[in-house]
Amino acid sequence: MRTILIIGIGAGDPGQLTLAAAEAMRQTDVFFLLDKGAEKHDLIALRQELMARFARPDHRVVEVRDPDRDRSADGYVKAVDDWRRERADLLEAAIAEHLPDDGCGAFLAWGDPALYDSTLAVVEDILARQRITFTYTVIPGISSVATLAARHRIGLNRVGRPFLVTTGRRLAAQLPRDVDDIVVMLDAQCAFTRHVDEDLDIFWGAYLGTRDEILIAGPLRDVAARIVRARQEARESKGWIMDTYLLRRRDAPNGP
Repeated sequence: MRTILIIGIGAGDPGQLTLAAAEAMRQTDVFFLLDKGAEKHDLIALRQELMARFARPDHRVVEVRDPDRDRSADGYVKAVDDWRRERADLLEAAIAEHLPDDGCGAFLAWGDPALYDSTLAVVEDILARQRITFTYTVIPGISSVATLAARHRIGLNRVGRPFLVTTGRRLAAQLPRDVDDIVVMLDAQCAFTRHVDEDLDIFWGAYLGTRDEILIAGPLRDVAARIVRARQEARESKGWIMDTYLLRRRDAPNGP
């Protein structure tokens, strides 16, 4: 029976790779990497660095060109489903061709596989087709959300209060009113700029855990334009950007 390991590799700092993840990499015969093109070569380079440090010398690497997602489609959920299905087609073929029946393959998932990552859904899709069989195990990683909090030296929640993890798409539609601490991911349109009139602080980070890391924090109305500029300049320089942030409502003087 083939074995697949879905290994969370953290937000970008090789020092954040867990001992469990390093051990899983040593067990791996074949690593399957999704190539996102020349502009995102850094993402492949980090994985290659980790494999050089932690994988067995005889490991093999199979690169699969990641299909482009239709970002102009009206139905967001359908567009994502179609994109995942294309990924599943390619990875199913790669596993069948390159992983022996008794082999151990691995996917190196950015951050943590449980948080806004498609690998679990793709693997389940492949299994549901029943054309190839394998067992799989998930090894958690240190997420960009955890790294963001550490870099800014803050907690994500305040005493007795919840926090929400959501997307830029949802934040653009509405600022949640029933929670005071909001972690936002996948915000390509800088949705926070719609809420500069609110009494909010922002803790923002890009390329977290890497040598290119950028951190900005302060009252949202004061630093929103600075974040937009920094984000645009970094994206133009590198060709891609990965960022996340925490929006935090300020307490009233006599509040909790």
